[in-house]
Amino acid sequence: MGKHEKLLAKIKSRPKDFTFKEAVTLLAGFGYVLNQSGSGSRVRFEHEHCVPVFMHKPHPSPVLKPYQIDHVLDILRQEGLL
Repeated sequence: MGKHEKLLAKIKSRPKDFTFKEAVTLLAGFGYVLNQSGSGSRVRFEHEHCVPVFMHKPHPSPVLKPYQIDHVLDILRQEGLL
């Protein structure tokens, strides 16, 4: 099982310790690219053929909130990537 598959299994279990860095790696495995244009903590993951994923970069802790994990999973399901 590769890193992408491990991260996918982890996020599907809705853990309380899924980090922003892990989300970047997971989404990159699906072809998303991180776009941090602007000065705030709002980021956008763009994909050539899919709906973008918007979220605020968590701070001070790098751990995603449960609603952010649900949002990522919803977008991936909506786009048929899960």
